[in-house]
Amino acid sequence: MTKSTDEKKWEREVAPSDAGLRLDKFWGRELSDEGVSRGRVKSWIENGLARVDGEVVTKGKHKLSGYETLVIGADTSGAGDSLPEAVAGDLDAVFEDGHVVVVDKAAGLTTHPAPGEPGPTLVNHLLYKWPDIAGDASGMDGQRPGIVHRLDKDTSGLIAVARTEADRLKLSADFADRKIRKVYLAIVHGKPERETGVIEAPIGRHPTQKTRMAVVEKGGREAKSDYRVLWTGPRGLASLVAVRIHTGRTHQIRVHMAHIGHPLLGDAVYGPRENAEWQRRPDRLATLAPRQMLHAFYLSFTHPASGKKVTLWRKPPEDFLTLLGALPRECLRVGIVGMPGCGKSALLSSLLEAEQPCFSADESVAELYRPGGDGAAMIGQRFGGEYSQEDGGVDKPALFAAMRGSDRMRREIMDMVHPMVRHACEEFFKEHRDEPVCYAEIPLLLEGGWHKRGSVDAVAGVRCPEEKRTGELRKLRGLDSEILAVFDSWQWSEKDKLAACDIELVNDADLDALKTEAARLQAWAQERFERRNADFAAWLDKLWPNLAAEFDNTGEGD
Repeated sequence: MTKSTDEKKWEREVAPSDAGLRLDKFWGRELSDEGVSRGRVKSWIENGLARVDGEVVTKGKHKLSGYETLVIGADTSGAGDSLPEAVAGDLDAVFEDGHVVVVDKAAGLTTHPAPGEPGPTLVNHLLYKWPDIAGDASGMDGQRPGIVHRLDKDTSGLIAVARTEADRLKLSADFADRKIRKVYLAIVHGKPERETGVIEAPIGRHPTQKTRMAVVEKGGREAKSDYRVLWTGPRGLASLVAVRIHTGRTHQIRVHMAHIGHPLLGDAVYGPRENAEWQRRPDRLATLAPRQMLHAFYLSFTHPASGKKVTLWRKPPEDFLTLLGALPRECLRVGIVGMPGCGKSALLSSLLEAEQPCFSADESVAELYRPGGDGAAMIGQRFGGEYSQEDGGVDKPALFAAMRGSDRMRREIMDMVHPMVRHACEEFFKEHRDEPVCYAEIPLLLEGGWHKRGSVDAVAGVRCPEEKRTGELRKLRGLDSEILAVFDSWQWSEKDKLAACDIELVNDADLDALKTEAARLQAWAQERFERRNADFAAWLDKLWPNLAAEFDNTGEGD
């Protein structure tokens, strides 16, 4: 938001002794005690804000003759410029004295007025709270008073503001000389291949999309960023990284992280494909990245007046923390195993009655073997229809006989079918990501190494007395003793299975007793889910001060 005003201007008569002096040199000398920098003088002249005997002069090298009347300032015409006006706003001042202010800028707030940006901006709010930084009082640029660096509109975090022109000059020089330490936190798509890395890639305007920046081979400016992976979410979905920048190019972190294949979550400009895919997710994560997830976490600088080191940090805002907390807060994936005929399916039925989301590998295989199923198509193509029925489905008795007669054949079928079942299970878990717990009955989970691949978070094993399993339960299922023995031979022993499980359930009585065991499993899984989330929240709370202390001690961010 702006207002029309006459900003401070200066008028001088050129003495004969100054004949031959350059216009910029003259004003640089005259205004040095006013706190106006030579850079500001140069900018005013180039922007038509300097007059010689009433005529605009835009060349600093213009030679003076003596006796001219000179005028310079942000408004030499008397027409008035549009300057930011003071607007009340909620600013979180992290540091404040008579020379410098550091605020924790909220995401969505533009740093300073710009074409097409109606505001209010950070500058509008600064002028309301600290009116002394206005150009007519401080001698600073009236459009961007006190601004020595900037953050993108949708980037949150620490930004330093000078309160006088002298302070601005010193801070600007330190930024130019790379004496300011800045560390950002970002949530990026995927997991960078290396835990730490240095990105040195020049940045310039995108060759065809002029509103964007890009890593360019020619014409770009030097740009260097260091990153470190602090944490990666389940299955590499997204990572929290700390990024320190040695240079301050426009959109540098966003461009550099996209350049190595890991754009920021919520960044539709530099990660359009990834952002579109994220927004199509079936779970609540789809709505939790409305902006680029970037936060200016740590800032360390030399105080322009005292010369002492000022070191500050602020943890990320609520939207950043909500997304970060939601990434690991997915369903606890519990695999259910046991010997053939031990009661796994009955346990799963009890969980379904309790309205728990459940997946059955046996049902998945049955679906794959039906006419038109992917498994039926693959087996039919591989064996030329030898194990296919007329309708295209799998001839299960014939296939079982072949697998029973040949260990090579059994392994080949398993290698075909298991990846499809695992994919179906993964899709089931994705569909129910927002549930606290999901259960999957997978007879060969351990034998297939699913637990080692991270396909499940916990394994529950069903122990059943041998006489009950091979007697009463076998008869209920209509299984031949010999067939059951074949199934047993394809699996680990009960002892080995249960030794690899996180919780053991007992099926040694009736169905009511098994339902009680199902309830015990639910309570155990819910407690584990809550403990996992609480542990992560506690880790995050400790991360921020520990991270800041580490940067203090190591100087990371130089």
